[in-house]
Amino acid sequence: MATASGTWGYRDRFGDSFGRTYFRRFGPGVVSSIGVGTYLGDPTDAVDDEYRGALVEAFESGVNLVDTAINYRCQRSERAVGRALGEADIDREEVVVATKGGFLPFDGKPPSDPSAYVREQFVETGLVDVDDLARGSHCIAPDFLDAMLDRSLSNLDLDSIDCYYVHNPETQLTVRDADAVYDRLEAAFTRLEERKTADDIGGYGVATWEAFRVPPEHPSHLSLSEVVSRAERAAAAAGNEESGLIALQLPFNVEMADAFTAKVHERDGERVSALEFAHDAGLSVFASASLKQGDLVAGLPDAVAAEVEGDSATQRALNFARSAPAVTAALVGTKSRNHVAENVAAGTFDPLGAKAFDAVFE
Repeated sequence: MATASGTWGYRDRFGDSFGRTYFRRFGPGVVSSIGVGTYLGDPTDAVDDEYRGALVEAFESGVNLVDTAINYRCQRSERAVGRALGEADIDREEVVVATKGGFLPFDGKPPSDPSAYVREQFVETGLVDVDDLARGSHCIAPDFLDAMLDRSLSNLDLDSIDCYYVHNPETQLTVRDADAVYDRLEAAFTRLEERKTADDIGGYGVATWEAFRVPPEHPSHLSLSEVVSRAERAAAAAGNEESGLIALQLPFNVEMADAFTAKVHERDGERVSALEFAHDAGLSVFASASLKQGDLVAGLPDAVAAEVEGDSATQRALNFARSAPAVTAALVGTKSRNHVAENVAAGTFDPLGAKAFDAVFE
């Protein structure tokens, strides 16, 4: 698991190469404010090798954050992360590893008949109850998450994971009401509290696409206040003094900025944005889609590009995302060593200050 001494030692090795606040507090130590994502790419050996090489390059260049999920590329992304961690000239204690559970994963490649695969591998084996499924592919039942966490540890070849996300729980809203989903989240959190006590995870989080950015009347909305409350109840049920909920993951970029601009969460009788709520609740936020899955490589709006430092549109987009209040790190999918160099170099520039960031939206 990442430790204070390990991550601070990593920061001491690389920190002088970067701008201010490149390394930020997270968990027991610090983490780079640019992280490597592993979502995109075909489930092939060639892409596995690309990811492995890019991850090694990143770990040895000043990035000590990697984000993956058991369903990414049919479990291949987790396995590539595990190989890179073993190959890179770094210690395990220096790197923050995050993964996710919730979607039923294929193994190695997509099956010819996905429905039959789910039935044979998950339902008939007892891993999943049909009543717990949403869209035939999503489950957050405690026993299922338990099994997937164990499988992720095996894929990653690790004894522990620093942050384990419940993946897109808003998917459950397609088949049950919000109260039922909160109950299921609480049950999931209770099991993850137990895994935290066992030192299998450092903490847990919720990774979403829409849930925290849309208004309460939207069918995909989940209340951050209720999520935090359910985590506190789960901690109490597990006999823990403090909740193990430490992080949120959500999209944030210059064209998808509603986590900052949309006031959709209740806090002390007023509406606040997801980022403001997270800041006040002491939750770290990790920005996915910081390049809008490549769309922003072509360029940013002129008014934004003029304010954000960087030698390329990619670097300016990353620096915009990691300038947002409450954002601990911007995640960027990277399977090319050349792209690693460009992405890492974004951290040599300072992020926007609070006033300059706010001015972008005026």
